[in-house]
Amino acid sequence: MGQGVVDVAGEALADRFRAHFGPEDHLYAALLARMADDWEAGGVTREIFDGWQDAPAQLMPHLRMLAGLFRIVLRGEAPQLEGFYPALGGDLDPRDAWDAVRPVLLARRDELRSSLAVAPQTNEPARTLALLIGVSDAVHRSGLNRVRLLEPGASGGLGLLVDRYRFVGEGWSAGPVEATLVVPGCGAEGFRPESFEVVERRGCDLAPVDTSSAEGGEYLTSFVWPWQRERHARLTAALTVAREHPVVVDRAPASQWVAERLAEPVPDGVLTVVWHSVTRMYWPAEETAAVDDAVRVARGRMPLAHVAFEHDWAAASGSGSPGLPRVELDGEVLGVGDHHGPPVRWS
Repeated sequence: MGQGVVDVAGEALADRFRAHFGPEDHLYAALLARMADDWEAGGVTREIFDGWQDAPAQLMPHLRMLAGLFRIVLRGEAPQLEGFYPALGGDLDPRDAWDAVRPVLLARRDELRSSLAVAPQTNEPARTLALLIGVSDAVHRSGLNRVRLLEPGASGGLGLLVDRYRFVGEGWSAGPVEATLVVPGCGAEGFRPESFEVVERRGCDLAPVDTSSAEGGEYLTSFVWPWQRERHARLTAALTVAREHPVVVDRAPASQWVAERLAEPVPDGVLTVVWHSVTRMYWPAEETAAVDDAVRVARGRMPLAHVAFEHDWAAASGSGSPGLPRVELDGEVLGVGDHHGPPVRWS
């Protein structure tokens, strides 16, 4: 199984650990296999994950714990592990990691157990490719190129900076040529980006991340898998952009915040875009419905588009795997992307 495969609720927790990455040759696959053995042997893994046996599939507590471990390493508090993290320059064999990791789990079990309550916040900047595609289509359809951008579930707000990044696809490109972050390999052959101006941008999150701080950067970094050097480079570049062009991310629940923002007056000639990516898997069903309802109610008051890059959990039908995320504009599927954005297969 490849990256992004989601474990199936109802399986034994050790089986879910083994199934997520399967036999892939990287750090997390190696650690999850040994954690599964340790769980079955009644080791420290059982102490950390006790009570999470029946957690819904989309919560993925094992990835939460591995991010908590990565944060310990990023803070320099487990230097003996750095050699196993390619993003930190490590090149040690991941199959040898468990013997070094297990003592850290024992010493930091309370902190790591607490990390299970922290939902992943990858805030992957390349997912803004979906926003570029959705906004371009909405601008084309509406004839309005001045955009007010609202993002519930914004984390550190990196997704609000779409116009500060450069994207390169099959036969097209978009964004400033001098951009700090360049996203290559976007695919979407036949796509024609529209020019637009973001006149206002704002987000919300239950736990906003301060991207101007070292702690905020470490926090977001911890959710990027450590062997994916390209994603780490993208995040580093996006954090640089965010520090140069800070955005406001309010601490608020999504549906309440969206409803309040959409109740505000909007200047004539401005297209409001509500945008979110890979958030529905973490929102309760009623929250997703409330966000959609707030958008529906506001449509008569302003030019409005709803752009999403989300998995189709309804199509999972109990399999536990919803497939790849889709680029949606007002519920219409424009294309299908990879788990972290590009490439997009343009419909």
